[in-house]
Amino acid sequence: MIAIGHERKTVVVVGNGMVGHRFCERLAAYDTDRSYEVVTFCEERRPAYDRVNLSKYFERHDAEHLKLACETWYLENGITLHLGDRASAIDRERRVVVSAKGREVGYDTLVLATGSAPFVPAVPGVDKKGVFVYRTIEDLERILAYAGKASSVAVVGGGLLGLEAAKAVRDLGLETHVVEFASRLMPRQVDDAGSKTLLDKINAMNVRVHLGKSTREFLGNGKVEGLAFTDGGQLDVDMVVISAGIRPRDELARDCGLEVGPRGGVVVDDALRTSDPDILAVGEVALHRGMVYGLVAPGYEMADVVAANLKGEARTFGGFDMSTKLKLMGVDVASFGDPFAEAGGAKALTYEDPFGGVYKKLLFDPEGTRLLGGVLVGDASDFGVLLGLFKSDQPLTILPGDLLSAGRGSACGGEVDAQVCSCNNVGERRIREAVRDQKLTTVAQVKACTQAGTGCGGCLPRVADLLKAELQATGARVDNRLCEHFPHSRQELYQIALIKQIKTFDALIAAHGRGHGCEVCKPTVASILASLWNENVLDPAHATLQDSNDRFLANIQRGGLYSVVPRVPGGEITPEKLIVLGEVARKYGLYTKITGGQRIDLFGAPVHRLPEIWSDLVAAGFESGHAYGKALRTVKSCVGSSWCRYGVQDSVGFAIRVELRYRGLRSPHKLKGAVSGCVRECAEAQSKDFGLIATEKGYNLYVCGNGGARPRHADLLAADLDEDTALRYLDRFLMYYIRTADRLTRTSVWLENLEGGIDNLRDLIVNDRLGIADELERQMQALVDSYRCEWKAVVDDPEKRRFFQQFANTDEAVSGVEFVSERGQQRPADWPSDFVPIDQLGGRQPIEPVTQADEPVTPADEAGLRWVRVGSVSDFPVDGGRAIKHGAAEVAVFRFDSQGTWYACQNTCPHKREAVLSRGILGDQQGVPKVACPLHKKSFSLESGACLSGESYRVEVFSVRVEGDDVYVELPPEPDMERRAGAPEPCRMACG
Repeated sequence: MIAIGHERKTVVVVGNGMVGHRFCERLAAYDTDRSYEVVTFCEERRPAYDRVNLSKYFERHDAEHLKLACETWYLENGITLHLGDRASAIDRERRVVVSAKGREVGYDTLVLATGSAPFVPAVPGVDKKGVFVYRTIEDLERILAYAGKASSVAVVGGGLLGLEAAKAVRDLGLETHVVEFASRLMPRQVDDAGSKTLLDKINAMNVRVHLGKSTREFLGNGKVEGLAFTDGGQLDVDMVVISAGIRPRDELARDCGLEVGPRGGVVVDDALRTSDPDILAVGEVALHRGMVYGLVAPGYEMADVVAANLKGEARTFGGFDMSTKLKLMGVDVASFGDPFAEAGGAKALTYEDPFGGVYKKLLFDPEGTRLLGGVLVGDASDFGVLLGLFKSDQPLTILPGDLLSAGRGSACGGEVDAQVCSCNNVGERRIREAVRDQKLTTVAQVKACTQAGTGCGGCLPRVADLLKAELQATGARVDNRLCEHFPHSRQELYQIALIKQIKTFDALIAAHGRGHGCEVCKPTVASILASLWNENVLDPAHATLQDSNDRFLANIQRGGLYSVVPRVPGGEITPEKLIVLGEVARKYGLYTKITGGQRIDLFGAPVHRLPEIWSDLVAAGFESGHAYGKALRTVKSCVGSSWCRYGVQDSVGFAIRVELRYRGLRSPHKLKGAVSGCVRECAEAQSKDFGLIATEKGYNLYVCGNGGARPRHADLLAADLDEDTALRYLDRFLMYYIRTADRLTRTSVWLENLEGGIDNLRDLIVNDRLGIADELERQMQALVDSYRCEWKAVVDDPEKRRFFQQFANTDEAVSGVEFVSERGQQRPADWPSDFVPIDQLGGRQPIEPVTQADEPVTPADEAGLRWVRVGSVSDFPVDGGRAIKHGAAEVAVFRFDSQGTWYACQNTCPHKREAVLSRGILGDQQGVPKVACPLHKKSFSLESGACLSGESYRVEVFSVRVEGDDVYVELPPEPDMERRAGAPEPCRMACG
């Protein structure tokens, strides 16, 4: 409700960074009567984004996921946001802010949230091409664009920002150097011993650190070629990123006469007022008691204080604890209190493990009764508890030595409210209470309710742990069942099948499920069984579990036709094999297209001709490309050292080796790989599920990238590997993914949900933290050794081939597809925009299925229906369907052995009018037998014909009888059949 009876006051906010946005959020929350009109100026062209996680931009090259709020949020909260318009002047006398675009906005209260700018040393050559700062998304876009032309980079600055920048450019595949003026890394947070531990960890990642170096000049003729140091040394690089600290953006304050500090920053009191009481300052621009805070958490606190005071409270900002916990280049680093308190007489206890890369130092008062500060490197798991003890007013109840060796609060009896989120000052108690009181069940709900994890995100694993623990303590359970037929997740079913050596769907559902399965659990279990035992997917026990793609070893396309995609390992192919592909395409009238995975698709193959086509291809030496499966698709390559003048390794040869090793590997989702011959990355390895980029010493291995609908930049798992080691790590990585990922989860999403992220994954795969590496490698080797080309198995087996025949009751074949010519090739005509109305699909009442004939077959009934023999029992696959031809129409007949019944319905799906229902997956939904269309997974009841997916479609159903080995379907006369069974329109069905 907007305040009535008094004029609204105007608050102008200069700056829309994280703190400026937080102020808008808090004022919107406090200002329930809308007594303030808020106007904010944003210099950048996009609204506030998460600058703490700026490096994540490199993962997706997309700024959307960093947004703190979209523009509509500002509109909904009555906030005027001027994007791309910098506030250029403040007229204090007129109380007006003037913008670069000429806007003049009056204010009652002005809030400066201009933040800071990167400190750029005044060194000759700093303006050369190839020298960048690391502060905004635009900075990162420029770095990305230039990195493709560079092979090495120096990051100037070894503090928090510098190490963050170093990780980002290292993950781009560049040889990375860190140059720091001080004698240790992170000189404000870590002592010499802690710095040494951190240095050892970073050196192990092939990042070279240069300490005690002062840059005298940036070398190069027009573009940077190196750094010259004041001690006479030189470092040759072809790119520089400066991340050497910040300076407050206080120029507006200086120009309008506000008091600023001698080293910058707008001077404020405890209420965050400047020397002009109508102007306040928050965040990195504010100088409070001689301190400029360079972290987001104190800025958030300042924003909250100012917003509350504008609504009549009298809160003050008394300073802020600069304790921080970060993960820098994969290494836990934390400090709290005064980490250098020895100078004031404090006593220190230290623990150092050079083998595990762990260093801890805790500082106590001389009596050992109060914790004054500490440094943690390599293991910061105790940070929350230690911070709580540091902030507590109570004396310690345990000996200092016991505290150093304790873990996660065990020594304190759980009495300390350990801090979880330092950005928003959220403790364990608040999270636990929110989960209990608000009945929260997801991390997203916890974030929304408590604000924990909405800052840098580093605490999210701990938030997830607390949520899980609290749910377990209250007896609640998050439902992770696969579907109504299995009360287990995919991961649990995998372990059950592995431990109990279960090799069929029937055995698994009988022992651990219920019902008859569905289009969700059947393909999922089929994939699990294939990744465990590698039996042929078209063996009778597995064939009808598969989606249509796997059941017919080809991707179903429009018109119910299929695509043929032979494997071309590494994208390398001989002229002779290229000619074979052309001849096969011409012989069978197939549409051809080169794919993004460096192979050739042949489109438009009818199901009954697939064995013929593949017979020709197998004879020419081709294998299945598995484009139809949730399996390894391709391993893309550039020409590498074979031809390219920049190539440093044989990327083609290695790509072929990798692809041949993992061909046919079934997994929770499709897998794509790539091998690039140098850091120029022509194979785009960092957008793949796994990618290898050649270096002078071997290959850098990247994992969990994605170039699809949600692009994600892959993470570096290990560097400078020889080929055999790279394959060992890949064996472990792929098997661990197959074991633990949910169904239809790409590696990129899997990693995002994996506790501990890439660092935990690296610990598991490279360091073998769980001791399962040998087991994973053995499991992969068993799959490699048991590989057989699935299409060759079909070509060589007449029993498998016969199920590709179009109809069970005749050798006839019909096209059923209208083609149009386009760019010299044939493709299916566009789908009609409407669908078959219910009143055109016949009006028969549902007919109960018959399992076995109890009386002689009669020639006809009173309604004109006739029992028609459609084949033998063995003509229909177990728990699957086949089409039969009746006049010009098609009927799908289903042998539902697990239920002990037979069903029949029209073969044409009313959604897109394609004759494909016989290829769908059988199952049940709450006991109702159904079939799922293979094109768009719409499910239809086999009893009533109703669509179980919620739409208004339905299909015509028919009775089935079995007498001895003969199968009969009760059908109307052929002239009536097309109308009764909803057959496709004449233009799309050959009526022959």
